[in-house]
Amino acid sequence: MSESTYDDVAGIVDLFGALTRDELEHALDELAFKQGHETDADALADVISDAIDAYYLVAYETPDEADELLTVGPMAFPTLPPRAEDLPHILDVSVRDVPRNQLVEQVESRLRTAAAEAVDSGDTDEISHLLDVTYDLEAWADADVADIRDRLDAALAEEGQA
Repeated sequence: MSESTYDDVAGIVDLFGALTRDELEHALDELAFKQGHETDADALADVISDAIDAYYLVAYETPDEADELLTVGPMAFPTLPPRAEDLPHILDVSVRDVPRNQLVEQVESRLRTAAAEAVDSGDTDEISHLLDVTYDLEAWADADVADIRDRLDAALAEEGQA
């Protein structure tokens, strides 16, 4: 998937503040219909999962919701795809606010775990990607992840990739 696709998905989520995975799949399906395209439920689920994996969307775990809420992540530059402005009138979903401090803590924790796994496995592509995420996370939120960045930098240097 392209970054512009992920930014479009983030733009749809941004319309609502946060959506459940099912709500986002429904929104993407409705948008495709409005644009005259057929959809595949598995492909929609894959796009959402890939956007989460790439930090364009982030999952917020909340005790108040049965499902996690997806919101715009640190790698995203949300854009609104054509005809998406109609989605708030089509979907029966209220705008949600996600507590920013708790969201940032969860994203930082996820990044810390992902960085440790990437370093342990020696996956230089993932290490490089996560290194980019550290910079975007600090710009996106009031977070200091220099220790994670240092660990990723050191791992790349060990692999001769720095």
